[in-house]
Amino acid sequence: MIPEDESPTSTMARALWFATGGESNFLTDLEIIGSGDLPSVFAVSDLAAAAIGTAGLATSELIATQFRDSPAVRVDRRLASMWFGLSVRPQGWPLPPLWDPLSADYEAKDRWIRLHMNAPHHRDAALTVLGVSAEKEAVAREVSRWAADDLETAVVSGGGCAATMRSIAEWKVHPQGQAVGSEPLLHLRIGDPSSRRDWEMSRQRPLKGLRVLDLTRVLAGPIATRFLAGLGAEVLRIDPPWWDEPVVVLEVALGKRCARVDLRQPPSRGLFEHLLKEADVLIHGYRPDALARLGFDAERRQEVSPGLVDVTLNAYGWTGPWNGRRGFDSLVQMSSGIADAGMKELGKNRPVPLPVQALDHAVGYLMASAAIRGLTNRLKTGAGCQARTSLARMAAMLISQPVARTREAIAPETQNDHSGNVEETALGPARRIKPPVVVDGAPLQWDLPASKLGSAEAKWLGRK
Repeated sequence: MIPEDESPTSTMARALWFATGGESNFLTDLEIIGSGDLPSVFAVSDLAAAAIGTAGLATSELIATQFRDSPAVRVDRRLASMWFGLSVRPQGWPLPPLWDPLSADYEAKDRWIRLHMNAPHHRDAALTVLGVSAEKEAVAREVSRWAADDLETAVVSGGGCAATMRSIAEWKVHPQGQAVGSEPLLHLRIGDPSSRRDWEMSRQRPLKGLRVLDLTRVLAGPIATRFLAGLGAEVLRIDPPWWDEPVVVLEVALGKRCARVDLRQPPSRGLFEHLLKEADVLIHGYRPDALARLGFDAERRQEVSPGLVDVTLNAYGWTGPWNGRRGFDSLVQMSSGIADAGMKELGKNRPVPLPVQALDHAVGYLMASAAIRGLTNRLKTGAGCQARTSLARMAAMLISQPVARTREAIAPETQNDHSGNVEETALGPARRIKPPVVVDGAPLQWDLPASKLGSAEAKWLGRK
């Protein structure tokens, strides 16, 4: 049961659950066990337990809809903290670097700025603006000649990704910070009733027989679909021919089939429409107008697939001047004041981000919760739904939570934390950290290992 005190864990769990439209009586099914905190001036481990617990509650409610009893949900705070980092542990081979060497914080003339260059086209855009080669010393030297805001504007305008480091106070009065602050954690719109799209639910695998179309990139959206796959859903991830996530794929492709489709080509849009028609859930993270420009705005998606549960995210929110800006977790941490607060609180001389990409992970589990609750509502009413959230709004919630001054560190990892099975991933054999949440009678388990992007055909398997 959630404790009656207003700890950050209970406060955030309530906020996330109520954001999805969940009823308060289900909160009594959630138990948080374990102890410890990741090293941060923010309540990161509390957020991890709360976000994962919310997805567990949505699963329990779905099961209760069909089987009358709502299973207990138990979240291990320590394991949740680990899953907010990396869940995979290579067996006998080294894990490649997670970041491009040029993705880093740099000192501009007046303040710090972060350049995100993991994707080749984002790296090329930033280097073009700077007019330098792909050498970190050359990048740092040229950045030092720019005012941070001017460079941020130039890189973003050129198709790249950058974020000036702002304080929490500065972000609160920034036009985009003000816009995000007025948004809900989750924009939720229930669609019109359609013909019921029920499925023969298994209590042990409650999403088995459902199809999830995944149009997301690192990291939040794929975390949502990974959770759905763990409950038995058939997840088909679609990437363009040029996209790759060579290391993160170990995290984000678990339980999925991954195909490549170039949606810019008219024949491929026909294929996409066919896949969408057969989908129960669509999870996407494209910029707000991207699907509309391809002829698939929100109304069209519901026409193609009546009763569709349609869940999406963006980086900087859905209103305000930056609502279409490219962004990633590390950039939102810089913009929103998180990295600045970490630097000041710890007395450091450079930005101090969160120890993990906590905004991505928390948003991922919130999206999974919204998808599952959407399916629950569809069982009851036949209506689909649209749900939207953002990394920046999740940052605002995390910033608002107080943090205890005296905290216990997360206990060191041991072999007992690993699952017993060896997973043959795209990069080699590996083990996973044990799942951080247990829904009684419906354990998380993934039928497919993390495979390479583009390793499967763009089609659904069999019939529901």
